[in-house]
Amino acid sequence: MSTYKELQSQIEKLQKEADNARKTELSNAIADIQSKMKEYGLSAEDLGFGSKRKFGKPTRKPVPPKYRNNATGESWSGRGKPPKWMAGRDKAQYLIK
Repeated sequence: MSTYKELQSQIEKLQKEADNARKTELSNAIADIQSKMKEYGLSAEDLGFGSKRKFGKPTRKPVPPKYRNNATGESWSGRGKPPKWMAGRDKAQYLIK
């Protein structure tokens, strides 16, 4: 049966070997990819890297205000919950013309 110290030294040795193997495999993979890119005339954009495409939801432009409280200067676009300054009042009096 191995001792704890022996096992730790084996782990350390194997970790170093794994790191070296990874570095070697990475350099080989990069060289292979670069040679194929040159052979076929590909660029990073062709592979989907470095392009200006945006993923996810597109950004929306802010909605212009539809109502304004002339006393305070506050405004509301008409979307969502109405503000407190408009509660119980006629919307027509705050309509921006």
